Amino acid sequence: MKKVIIIGGGVSGLSAGIYAQKCGFDTTIVESHCLSGGNCTSWKRKDYLFEGGMHWLAGSKKSSGIYKLWRYVGALDDNVITHYTEPFMEYNHLGTPIRLYRDVDKTEKEWLSISPEDKKAIGDFCKNIRLVKGLNMPVTDIRKVKVIKKNKIPISMFFSFLKVIIKLRKWISITPSEYAKRFIHPGIKELFMSLPEGNQGIVALFMTMGFLADGDGGFPEGGSLPFVERMVNNYKSLGGNLLLNTSATKVMIENNKATAVMIEPNSLWVENDETIKKLDCDAVIVATDTMKVDQFFELPLKAKWLKTMKEKTKPTSGTLVSIGIDADLQNRPERPIFKLESPICLDDKKFEYLFVNNYANNRTYSPEGKTVLTIQLPGDTYHFWKTIKENEKYTAEKERLGNNIINELTKLMPEIEGKVEVFDIATPLTYERFCDNWKGSWMTEMTNKMVSYPPDIKGLKGVYLSGHRLMPPGGLPPALMTARRAVQALCRDTGTLFISEE
Repeated sequence: MKKVIIIGGGVSGLSAGIYAQKCGFDTTIVESHCLSGGNCTSWKRKDYLFEGGMHWLAGSKKSSGIYKLWRYVGALDDNVITHYTEPFMEYNHLGTPIRLYRDVDKTEKEWLSISPEDKKAIGDFCKNIRLVKGLNMPVTDIRKVKVIKKNKIPISMFFSFLKVIIKLRKWISITPSEYAKRFIHPGIKELFMSLPEGNQGIVALFMTMGFLADGDGGFPEGGSLPFVERMVNNYKSLGGNLLLNTSATKVMIENNKATAVMIEPNSLWVENDETIKKLDCDAVIVATDTMKVDQFFELPLKAKWLKTMKEKTKPTSGTLVSIGIDADLQNRPERPIFKLESPICLDDKKFEYLFVNNYANNRTYSPEGKTVLTIQLPGDTYHFWKTIKENEKYTAEKERLGNNIINELTKLMPEIEGKVEVFDIATPLTYERFCDNWKGSWMTEMTNKMVSYPPDIKGLKGVYLSGHRLMPPGGLPPALMTARRAVQALCRDTGTLFISEE
């Protein structure tokens, strides 16, 4: 049985381990953290659990192709309850709620009742969402891999994608703030103005809402931790070996082929005197951030696509503010958008709106009668946080930011005044430290040209790559799909039958 070492025990590493075990390989996952999951994680502070990874999941819809993959790796099954928040987001304008529903018909009807003078703009907006509705992320197989039944993209799906791309192309350069000018109602205008600006323009919202309108994008009960735990249990039940608190330091290459991985205990989590160990292997799957893959090799990996990725990739990150409150906020929306009286400043960024996740209806995150709120402040602030940490002002800046946000939220939600029991700030440096993410980013900035990168390096045998960075914009489904693709490449090169979801 061929031995495979997998570096990284996040969702991609666990997925790779499960696929490889099912294909007959003997695998060991090496994870530097004290628990698996990588970016798909949560953490405790006092009585509260703060969700640091999952907010909604692509592939929660049972008829989708991605659901079959999640089920195959054990992350989802018939016993997992999935929640679908409705409305998906809500902005309150002078007492009038402006809601975006998963149900696009409901959005259209409610907006027309609020602002009949915006009939054309509302109709066009909902038309673009319906255009995207029904599109599914295809699951395909790489060339020359042996499978029982080949996954192919249906011709009808190809033409559907082409139709959507052609019709939405003109909106890519239109920002949400520019799109807001199409509307008369000030509340609807402000809803669009509150949205982050991105390279995909307003198309990002069309795509997201169309995806949700198709019945996908639910939130599995419990969020990140039980999601990952199910995958770990599945991996171990298949005979996989999981080494936590262990860092991979180097992939050994002889005659252009991977032969071993050097590992050592991670002193961040454990204290012992063990020396560096050598794990012999027939192949290695590096399931960590591909932007930092060279750290595992004596010489930098050489490939045209890897050079392009390093030059073109921009980080998508943010600062996550989590708050534990001794108050029941079930009467508040689950995803409210607040306009602040005084903007929140962070580095050179000014936030006039806050997007809040309200977990009051989910008892996983807080005791009865209490509530967890999380707020994501988007934007690449890595160098800002790194600089102030070097200047020993890191803790003070987090304290300042947290207090400012709590003060502003208290103006908008008077019932939380004096009820905040704990708050926590996770910066890009936090995600870099615990997940070894490049610049602390868990996704890649979307551009007008989306590029997927291969799972291997030409001329280098026995080395395969998986992880969210290989399939922009990243996130959980790309972590899963690139792991599947890496194991398919391994099967192709070893003449092994790939045991697929069918």
